Amino acid sequence: MAGTPDKGKFSTSIGQDVIDEALRAVEKHAEVGAGDEPAGPVDLAPEPEPPPQEEEAAAPAEPPPPDDPLRRELDEARAQLELSQAKGRELMEKIKETHDKMLRAVADLENFKRRAQKEKEEIQKFGVERLLKDLLPIPDNLDRALEHARTATDFESLKKGLQMTRKLFEDTLSRHGVKSFSAQGQPFDPRLHEAMQHVETSELPPGHVAQEVLRGYTLNDRLVRPALVMVSKAVSEPAEAGPPPVAGQPESVANRTSDGQGAGGPPEQS
Repeated sequence: MAGTPDKGKFSTSIGQDVIDEALRAVEKHAEVGAGDEPAGPVDLAPEPEPPPQEEEAAAPAEPPPPDDPLRRELDEARAQLELSQAKGRELMEKIKETHDKMLRAVADLENFKRRAQKEKEEIQKFGVERLLKDLLPIPDNLDRALEHARTATDFESLKKGLQMTRKLFEDTLSRHGVKSFSAQGQPFDPRLHEAMQHVETSELPPGHVAQEVLRGYTLNDRLVRPALVMVSKAVSEPAEAGPPPVAGQPESVANRTSDGQGAGGPPEQS
C-alpha cells in the first residue's frame, strides 16, 4: 500500500485444507506420466467436496420400550385381531357345515315327498286288496248255493247255507272294523238313525224306533250308514160321532135337528 514498506507485495489467507487438496492434485498428475507435459494447465484449485448423500433409506425406528403404552395397545390390537380371525374361520366352518346339512335335508324332504306320493297312489289303487281277498269266498258260497238249488228240493238246507254265508260276510266285515248295530226299540237318535215316517203304536213310548227298515253300520266307531227307521208316536183318540140319521131323512136335516134347530126351533129371521 502507498506509504508503507510493503509496497509491491500482497498477502492472502489460504486455508490449510485448500493447500492439502492442491498438493494431492499435483501428486495425482505426477503419477499419470512422468516427463509428459500436461495437456493443460494444472488446476490447483481444490475440488469441491461432494455434498453428503442422503441416506437411501431411513434407519428403522427403534422399538418402543416394553412398558410403553403404545406398545401395549399394539399388542392388544394384534391379539384381538388374531382372536377375531380365529373366530371368523370357526364361524365360516360352522356356516359351511350348516349349509351342507340344509342341502341334505332339502334333498331328503324331496325324496320323502316323492315316496309319500307314490305310496298314496298305491294305497288308492290297491288299498282294498286285503278286504277283497276276504270277501271272495262269499260269492263262491253263493254260487254253490245257487247250483245246489237247481236240483235240490230241500229248502231247509238252502236256508241254512244262506245263513252261514251271511254269517261269513258279517265276520269278514268285523275283521276290517265294520260293525252293524240294531236300532229296534231304541230311543230315536238323529246321530245314528234316519227317520222315514212316524207310525202310531201303543207298544212303545213316543220317539222310539218302532220298525227298523235298514240296519246301520260303523267303521272303527265312525258312522258309515245310519239306520233307516220308523219312529213311534202316540195313538190319536177317535173323534166323537153325532147321532145316526133317521131313515128317509136327509143328512142335512138330521144335523140341524141335532143342533136344536128344526121344526121345534126358533123361527128363521128374515
